[in-house]
Parts: sequence; C-alpha cells; structure tokens
Amino acid sequence: MTKINLKNIKKIHFIGIGGIGVSAVARMMLGEGKKVSGSNLGESKIIKELEKIGATTFYNHDESHLNPDTDLIVYSPAIPENNTELVKAKKLNIPAITYPQSLGLISENKYTIAVSGTHGKTTTTAMIYDILRDSNFDPTVIVGSLIKGLNGERTNFIKGDSQYFVVEACEYKRSFLQLQPNILVITNIDLDHLDYYKDLADIQSAFRELVLKMKESDFVVCDPDNKNIALVIKDIKAKIIDIKNFDTNKFNLKIPGQYNLENARESFAVGNILEIEQEKSIKSLNNFEGTWRRFEFKGKTKNETLIYDDYAHNPTEVKATLQGAKEFFPDKKITVIFQPHLYSRTKVFLEDFAKSFNDADKVIILPIYAAREENDPTINSQILVDKIKENNPNVSLVKYDDLLNNFNVNGYDENNVIFTIGAGDVYKIGEKLII
Repeated sequence: MTKINLKNIKKIHFIGIGGIGVSAVARMMLGEGKKVSGSNLGESKIIKELEKIGATTFYNHDESHLNPDTDLIVYSPAIPENNTELVKAKKLNIPAITYPQSLGLISENKYTIAVSGTHGKTTTTAMIYDILRDSNFDPTVIVGSLIKGLNGERTNFIKGDSQYFVVEACEYKRSFLQLQPNILVITNIDLDHLDYYKDLADIQSAFRELVLKMKESDFVVCDPDNKNIALVIKDIKAKIIDIKNFDTNKFNLKIPGQYNLENARESFAVGNILEIEQEKSIKSLNNFEGTWRRFEFKGKTKNETLIYDDYAHNPTEVKATLQGAKEFFPDKKITVIFQPHLYSRTKVFLEDFAKSFNDADKVIILPIYAAREENDPTINSQILVDKIKENNPNVSLVKYDDLLNNFNVNGYDENNVIFTIGAGDVYKIGEKLII
C-alpha cells in the first residue's frame, strides 16, 4: 500500500462510524475540514452528534454508500473482510486502513503519550489530559470512552494545537502496535480478550513487542515489580519510571478505590516526565471527577436511591468497583445489576467471577451480552448465578427486558445504591430508573 499522508486526504468514509474509537477519528477529520461519510448498523447518540457537525451517515452497510472519489476508508476492527463496502473499496482501489492504523498515522508527527493496560486505560487517559490541559499543554486526545472536555461536555475526541497526543492504546488484536509512543503507561497486564489471545503469555508478547519499539529517549511508566509486567520490560531501551517512587499521600481524589489511586500515580508520573510542577498535577488530579461509565453517578430514583454505572467487565474490574463502592458507601446497601459480556469471557473467568461480588448485598445477573460472538451452549448466566451463590447467596437471574420494563424501585430508598455494571447495554436499566 502507498504511504498515506492524511494532510492530502480530502474525503474519508468510515465503516462502523458509530464505534467509540472510530467516531473520534471521524470527529477529528471533520474538524480538519475533510468530507466525512460513514455507515453503521443502527443509530446512536454519537452518530447524531457527528451528523450535526457535517458527517453524512447511513444506518446499514451497502456498497452504494461508497463514492469513487473517496480518498480513504477507515474501518473498525470488528468489520469483517467480506463487508460489502470493503469489497467495493478494493475494486475501486481506494486505500483502506483499520481504526488502529489511523491512530498510527495521527501519532506519526506528534509526541505520543499512550495509555495501555487491561484495566484503567480510560480513567488514566482522562487524568493525564486534565493535567496537561491545566498546565496549558493543549493536547489532542482520542479515548475509547467519553471524557469531560473543555466545556464540560462528554466527548471521545479533544482537539489540541500542540505536539502532544494522548491516546488510549488498546491491546485487542494487538491494535496498539500501530503506535510509536514517546511515553507508554502500562497500568497492568491481566487475562482478557481471550477470544483473540491464547493465554497470558500471548498477551504479554504483544506488550513486549510494543515496548521493544521504543527508543532510549522514550519512557515506560509502570510498576516494574508487577509480576505480569516484569518480563515484558526486561532489558528494554526506554527509561522505566517506577510509579512506586511517587507518594500518594497528597492525593485527595473525588473518586474512590485503590485502583484509582494507582491511575492517579501513573498520571502524576507522566506529568513529572513532562516537567509539570508537581503541585499543579496534584491539583488537577484532586479536581478530577471521573469519566463516562467509570463509577459514574447517573442520578436518583423517586425514592432517593442513588444510581451508579460502571463499564467493568472482567472479574478484577468488577471486584475493584464493588470494593470502591463499599468504601464510598459504608452505610448503604449495595445492589449490583451485572450483565456478563461475551460467552468466552464468562466461561474462562467463571470461577473468578464467582468471587467478585462479595461486597454486594444483592446481586442481579442478566443474560450474557454476546456482542461479537456466536452462542456457546456450554455457558450461560444460570451457570454463573449458581457459582456466585457459593460465595454470595443473595443472587438471582433476571431477563433483561423484565428488568428494563418492570424494575420495582419501591423496595429501595435513600439507604440503597444501585450499580449497573458491564460492557453491554446494562446502563439503560439504570437510566430508566432515574426521575
């Protein structure tokens, strides 16, 4: 493929434009004055926002959406190679790149701060943005969720005019290998995405490949004593910045949980590398209010029950979220509505999920959200419920539509808090309960 120079591109078509990451790049290209079109299966709030700022969108995939004068195709990694629009692009000799490849092109001429890891990427990316914004570094930011922008709006893209590019670096399908980070944050490395990776060693090999790309002038921010990270960073050229060297006693975060203290420590380390005054970084972190679907306060029911939502979708994240909830609400009864995400993840982590709900007073499990997977008859939510019962007997299985349409809030008052947790559409249940 001929080397692509984004400056010369005038018209881009996005396949899967409703994706949280793909839509961020589309938003960036619109801001640069390029013509943007895109297709997606179904409507979304994100797509409606893109339409308002000039994108032409279609709610299905069809080769008729593709014009011969299109300069570039950007597509989601979830789009199959036999997608009708991709096939048409090949016939027309229109260059087609994945969303991760587009991030690589964007980062080529910028000082790139990439945030990687199994958990905590979005929050850490948002914290780093706040530190840089408050110190007038004016970074460009692309994140796989929604963070608070300059005007308080929730956005997945922030336009900056400086050399700094802060990006959430996803390990799924080795996507982050398209980046060339100057600073790489590794929050942690755990088992996940086992529909792609074989095992932990396979995941570590992807991180290893990424850090080996880095130069002597680059930095890796992590806990080098973490057993899952230690082998990854062994004998690399980049400077290793040990987050344990930074004291958290001055942090007074608005968001709970030990894991968020670790995110703050990693973000503080990045500020330190960039020679930002430590007191400024601390102030930014202490004012940080969180991100979309990460311990996010959604509102209250008519009976004053608090509703929170979190994207946690593997056992480590679920356990950490509920521990944070227990810490934040020591005198309230905690009800969690959990929607398992992917058959493969539920099956592989069944035993770990069973031990993740001990801090909840009541657990409601929804059917598995299949997402990109075919049905697996060897695993289901009833099996998960039976396993959780071994550790927390107050657990039940409820159909999604039954809970969405018939949740009775009368049994909950100001002494209760309800958490919707999962990577699917479980958040809609909580939103419907809010007055």
